[in-house]
Amino acid sequence: MVAREVTLLPRHWEWLAAQPGGASVTLRRLVDEARRGAVDADAVRAARERAYRFLQAIAGNLPGYEEALRALFAGDAGGFDASTADWPQALREHAQALGQGAFVPLTPS
Repeated sequence: MVAREVTLLPRHWEWLAAQPGGASVTLRRLVDEARRGAVDADAVRAARERAYRFLQAIAGNLPGYEEALRALFAGDAGGFDASTADWPQALREHAQALGQGAFVPLTPS
């Protein structure tokens, strides 16, 4: 355990105090739930960043580069595939492999 200061409004402290187990237990549970819920979003973000770094370094002069980036960050797999269709096969396949998981739809939280 590590003790740190947390600043909350009085109504937050009142709510926490009324929870089973008290403030510490409730805060740990809330943080754990938030972390579990962010796993999918973190994985999608990591896949997009991996593909982006590769594309930025290698594909900047290729036709459809900007469209591919827009599709990547929009989560549009079809648009990404269409934008990279004319690229050399090995480059296209590597970008798709790096971006695998970038096109998973996320449910809004």
